[in-house]
Amino acid sequence: MDRVDELEERVAHLMRAVEDLSDVVARQAGEIAGLERRVRLLMERAAAEEASGGGSVEANVRPPHW
Repeated sequence: MDRVDELEERVAHLMRAVEDLSDVVARQAGEIAGLERRVRLLMERAAAEEASGGGSVEANVRPPHW
């Protein structure tokens, strides 16, 4: 195999790797967006519970073994 064929083969492999990584990044971006939504909802729920005076006082007390 001559030098040009080797380079073309390497470029093809690198292009495939870039496409695979791009797919992974796109999937992870979607997962991160979903997780950010969930965290935001949990934070809003916790803030609303705190503002309403709800929530258990026991949740803020150290366990007896501390």
